[in-house]
Amino acid sequence: MGRQSLGVWLLAVAQTLTYAGVYYAFAALLPDLIVATGWSVADLAFGPTISFLVMAGMLPLTGRSLDHGHGAAMMLGGPVLGALALLWLAQVTALWQWNLGWALIGLAMSGSVYETCFAQLTRVLDGPKAGQQRGVLTARGAIIRVTLVAGFASSLAFPLGHWWGAALGGQTALAAFAGVVALAVPVTALGLALLGDARKGAQHPAPRKGALIAALSNRAFWVLTAVFTAIWASHGVLMTYVLVLFADRGAGAGVAAFAASCIGPAQVFGRLMLMAGGARVSNRAATLFSLGSLALGGMVLIAAGAAPLLIFAFATLQGMGAGLLSILRPVLVADLLGRQGFGAVSSAISVGPVLANAAAPALGALLLRHRGADAVYAACFVLVVFAFILALVMIRPLALPQPEYPE
Repeated sequence: MGRQSLGVWLLAVAQTLTYAGVYYAFAALLPDLIVATGWSVADLAFGPTISFLVMAGMLPLTGRSLDHGHGAAMMLGGPVLGALALLWLAQVTALWQWNLGWALIGLAMSGSVYETCFAQLTRVLDGPKAGQQRGVLTARGAIIRVTLVAGFASSLAFPLGHWWGAALGGQTALAAFAGVVALAVPVTALGLALLGDARKGAQHPAPRKGALIAALSNRAFWVLTAVFTAIWASHGVLMTYVLVLFADRGAGAGVAAFAASCIGPAQVFGRLMLMAGGARVSNRAATLFSLGSLALGGMVLIAAGAAPLLIFAFATLQGMGAGLLSILRPVLVADLLGRQGFGAVSSAISVGPVLANAAAPALGALLLRHRGADAVYAACFVLVVFAFILALVMIRPLALPQPEYPE
């Protein structure tokens, strides 16, 4: 295994650790946090809402920082800040302190999760002759590796949350998750060092000015924004309250945590299916399959009220659909809107899903408080069906490019 290949695998592990702590820890510990703090679901959920709002607001700044070569610094600083914020959350006693900690987590995520990692891999690996030599690691191959490993972040977080929440209590368990995130710092540092920078000194054409303005006048921009915003709103609600919803379906705490941990492997399985399909699967077909998987999962979750073990089928369908769509989004953006100004256009489209993630905890809490779990199931299902119909009618068939797999 070459130095760069090992570096990518290390970054994949670091992303897994980071996501487990700053993204999934809240959902994995929510029942224990309610007991430990005495705060309502709505009060607790406002914290993650703030984190995603901060992340959305930081996207333009982090994008410019990446263009100026500061990606590695952000990828190292993000986990440090995230670990410190989780330590802060482990000992807060007031809601304003809780919300401040989550604002810091939003700042940490803006520079350390997928968006920054993928952009850094593209910067390092996709030089002027990227992909022209067989056996040379490309950004596409590296990103696939990262998503395959980091898809297991929920599989790590939910069992740990179940054990630590029971043994330590909800808030103290957040300190344990801070240790998980802190482990990502040396792993990231070693991964970046091994990866190097193959693009140093290389001259690359600047993006065409006005690419974002042109994209804004294209119907496809707004279709993609609407589709992925609806999906990430639904997925965000379901993932935030997955343990609460599984308990509502009649699952015990241990079974619920185990079922939730199956979502990550299902994401990986969905991505492997896309890789195996290659050029035989069009973007439109893959998108509709993903959305159909999410819609079927919603129906299965509703049916789980009569048969609780169906939550495992839901976890599989939800994971597959979400895992596929996380890869399909940049592919669709490039194919429908072109590659000129891709960074700016892709970042603009990602604002919608990030804001949807921001609204998801508050939306879910509102529905649970005033309408109950049935309203959550219905709302999430309607959002997915809306996205499916929009994609069916408005996303034209496109050939999915044959993936380039590194040797």
